[in-house]
Amino acid sequence: MEAQQQSRSAIRRHPERAVPQEAAAILAAGIVAHVGFCDDGQPFVIPMSYHYDPRRPDRLYLHGARESRLLQMLAAGAPVCVAVTLVDGLVYSRTAFNHSMNYRSVVCFGRARVIASEAEQRAIFEAMTERYFPGRRVGVDYQGATRQQLDATLLVEVEIEEWSAKARRGGPKGPYDADPTAPGTAGVMPL
Repeated sequence: MEAQQQSRSAIRRHPERAVPQEAAAILAAGIVAHVGFCDDGQPFVIPMSYHYDPRRPDRLYLHGARESRLLQMLAAGAPVCVAVTLVDGLVYSRTAFNHSMNYRSVVCFGRARVIASEAEQRAIFEAMTERYFPGRRVGVDYQGATRQQLDATLLVEVEIEEWSAKARRGGPKGPYDADPTAPGTAGVMPL
């Protein structure tokens, strides 16, 4: 999927940090997605596990209780914003203003559809389990979901309409950070 720089996904602050070619890899490596939506004019952001497969780069999967307000809104076609961030290190500077962090992030915009097919649900849930727990196999390492459990769960496929990806790498960039004789310390604490 090509990154699209439309108004809602344009990187305005530090556009030199844009890394659209890394978006799929970031989504594939992420663990938690922060899912944003509006209900009656009130914005909400909910952290969730998710599934993403780089072989289908324009799709992302979310699931939860069928009664979930978020999933009900998405199932009804509400627009959604999904953000995934990987924090690679904390950057400390000799000046307070120049402390930062090294990160890779993606922000996606799209709309969802409900996955109703039992076969498709099972395939996505098994792939998601494999993504979070490599090597675990249904029927060997764990029991698959029952029909009752599938009925209690709402699975949606978010079609990604546009995205942006951004990364910060490197050390501190404060005015004294390159001077080893300046007071204080500077560096990166890897995470």
